[in-house]
Amino acid sequence: MNSGKERMIGLGIIAVGLIILLGKLGVFSFLGQYFWPLLILVPGIILHALNMMRKISPIMLLPAGILSVYGFLFFLCNTWGWHLMVYLWPMLLLGVAVGLWEYAINDITLPRTLYTGSMILGLVSIFLLIISMLGTGIIYVVAVILIGAGIWLMVNNRTKRKW
Repeated sequence: MNSGKERMIGLGIIAVGLIILLGKLGVFSFLGQYFWPLLILVPGIILHALNMMRKISPIMLLPAGILSVYGFLFFLCNTWGWHLMVYLWPMLLLGVAVGLWEYAINDITLPRTLYTGSMILGLVSIFLLIISMLGTGIIYVVAVILIGAGIWLMVNNRTKRKW
């Protein structure tokens, strides 16, 4: 056998042995358990990069935005616990809004309603995210805002009138 072929076969055998050893030590299960959201996030980032290099159509920004936001969301939940999904679920809507918005601003042939719709969906998802994060404490925020608005109306109205 050729010396180069023997080295390549030897390198292949070492690689297979290392893969088996690392698998038995739990390295792959650790990586799979904690870093699987990267399988969603990385394709989104790659699609963004390909669009910036003008290698793909702007329509690909729709899945790029969705994959990026979902990958980030799943990474957060996978790191700090899936109980956060109770509060972060509006980010699922935000992913669609980001994808639509990126597509709308990068393809000038689209109707303006797509841009407007993506903005509305994004604002709704952010509003829902704020409400879900505040939970039942939202009533206190609403009460403080109403009190502040009432005080502002009384003070503002009083300075303009001459009694």
